Amino acid sequence: MFDVIKREIQWGGRTLSLETGKVARQADGAVVARLGDTVVLCTVVGAKSAKPGQDFFPLTVHYQEKTFAAGKIPGGFFKREGRPTEKETLVSRLIDRPIRPLFPENFRNEVQVIATVLSHDLQNDPDIVAMVGCSAALTISGIPFMGPIGAARVGVFGGEFKLNPLQEEMTASDLDLVVAGTKDGVLMVESEAKELSEETMLGAVMFGHRAFQPVIDMIISLAEAAAKEPWALPEAPPAAASVNAKLAAFAGELAEAYKEPVKFARRDKVAAIKAKAMALFKDIPEEAAIAGNAFGDLEAKVVRDNILDTGKRIDGRDTKTVRPIVSEVGLLPRAHGSALFTRGETQALCVATLGTGDDEQIIDALEGEYREHFMLHYNFPPYSVGEAKRMGSPGRREIGHGKLAWRAIRPLLPPKDKFPYTIRVVSEITESNGSSSMATVCGSSLSLMDAGVPLPRPVAGIAMGLIKEDRGYAVLSDILGDEDHLGDMDFKVAGTEKGVTSLQMDLKITSIDENIMKIALGQAKDGRLHILGEMSKGLTGARDGVSANAPRITTFTIPKDKIREVIGTGGKVIREIVEVTGCKIDIEDDGTIKVASTSEEKAKQAIDWIKGIAAEPELGAIYVGKVVKIMDFGAFVNFMGSKDGLVHISELAPRRVEKTADVVKVGDAVKVKLIGFDDRGKVKLSMRRVDQATGADISDQFDKKKDGPAE
Repeated sequence: MFDVIKREIQWGGRTLSLETGKVARQADGAVVARLGDTVVLCTVVGAKSAKPGQDFFPLTVHYQEKTFAAGKIPGGFFKREGRPTEKETLVSRLIDRPIRPLFPENFRNEVQVIATVLSHDLQNDPDIVAMVGCSAALTISGIPFMGPIGAARVGVFGGEFKLNPLQEEMTASDLDLVVAGTKDGVLMVESEAKELSEETMLGAVMFGHRAFQPVIDMIISLAEAAAKEPWALPEAPPAAASVNAKLAAFAGELAEAYKEPVKFARRDKVAAIKAKAMALFKDIPEEAAIAGNAFGDLEAKVVRDNILDTGKRIDGRDTKTVRPIVSEVGLLPRAHGSALFTRGETQALCVATLGTGDDEQIIDALEGEYREHFMLHYNFPPYSVGEAKRMGSPGRREIGHGKLAWRAIRPLLPPKDKFPYTIRVVSEITESNGSSSMATVCGSSLSLMDAGVPLPRPVAGIAMGLIKEDRGYAVLSDILGDEDHLGDMDFKVAGTEKGVTSLQMDLKITSIDENIMKIALGQAKDGRLHILGEMSKGLTGARDGVSANAPRITTFTIPKDKIREVIGTGGKVIREIVEVTGCKIDIEDDGTIKVASTSEEKAKQAIDWIKGIAAEPELGAIYVGKVVKIMDFGAFVNFMGSKDGLVHISELAPRRVEKTADVVKVGDAVKVKLIGFDDRGKVKLSMRRVDQATGADISDQFDKKKDGPAE
């Protein structure tokens, strides 16, 4: 019934297998990829023809994690998987980015790639398995795909590279880098690093490229046995030659328009030229259908040729100069930390907020539930590019850009036990013309330091571009939006003066070699150091202490056997402390207490209250208490939060007392001295030995009377 074809290799000390022919046989390509006990089903389906008038390549990639893969039932009310998690979105992008450049330029058929995690051994991350499986599914599908690609994760331990470390090992790694590419070169890099050198980062990329070559060979072997008949490659439209010939006349006008350095003025000039050019085709439907894309190709040729021929870019800069930068902090009066970072026509308003443990994000992942105390959210409103568009929830791009900045900043954050705050940064992109994600890195770093988060060093980021033709290439620092759109590479590097903390690379061409990457990394370092210098004009380091608007968190410990007393029956005691003081209080199982408040006085009140409950009564000590019960023989006073003691009627006042109620009533706040314990260990208190106004110990007055002559 099944015609199963399988290939496997030993890869990084574990067995990697690819199998086709049993599952999802109606898809154009279906591969079950397995590494260890992590299993991912990867499927590919392509439409047999393009939609009429389709002027772009409609590729969609969906990575989805089924909770049954880890033996779990989904949380929540509905008990089924819902909207994609952040990880599912990020891995979908991770798969999309290296495969997209490998489809033919004129291919417009819709293609859908789905990777479904069926089993997760909690050791081998499914993302690499999914990337390999999707590459194999595309390669055997018959759909035009200039692959296959391979992918690998690289860690660094004690300066040594390691292929595909287990998830439990990654916590000790100085690097988490994912690299993908073809036989010939690298296509995509995504990473987080602990201030590593450019040489180490390049070494890790090339180590990963070498390491996944056996995977590419295995996919080719699988395809030789299982590949379907290849689809015919798309041909250039018959009218293409005629359209290109007519448009060539506008090359000179476009070259002049692209000398305009201001984005909107340049856009208007180009739009006017395009309108004039499109008018030539209005009565020729077969040419009008392709004229728009052809005009875009002409724009790209004009810009690219000018850069290669003159070394000058759209806005007049050379290939290495960074646009003017202005860094401002403390703009928002009530925010804990804020910064406005402007680089040319790109601007990010970044705002940092400090919270308590209650504000941590709870993440229900396949690997188990955990809490995240650092969040970075990136927003790209349409006004940032002068457009009026529908606004909705964050898309894949927003989530991806936010995660890139998160990776860049996280290695510099202080340990949670040293800085016990939950941290959220929001980046609002208020202007955009190239690399708003790197502006987010710079602005986020400044806003955190403005909030008083003790970053040891600021973090900056820069986006690099590439123009590559057969006659040569140029690496561009701090690319504009047009250079990103018309160029061949988006290469983003973030880090400090000491080293790289994050590197991301995407290509629109089939690959680049090690030499181009080396040049780009070196040029990016120079640009990053320049940006750090400009940022220092706004703020050189973290402010002393957190913002006055942020809660102050005080951490201390109590004996574990006292936790129950602090909480009280049904939480009665801790609720009262919170209600009276207004503080946020976190109690951990090991006895660690965190008290957060914007009022130093209220925080001290809560801390003293808790410490009083946890402390053992001390003979001779003076306490503030509350009368809770009146008897004929005296009053019971609650002190230290949860302890009661008896003030005998003879110890109520420095005179003879007939009735207890003559001196105190229930609810009175009184000052008492602990004078002893009875035979059963009950506490004996005295009010008369304490000055009720000042709290001073006046026992010596009674001792003198006792020692003096009889009255």
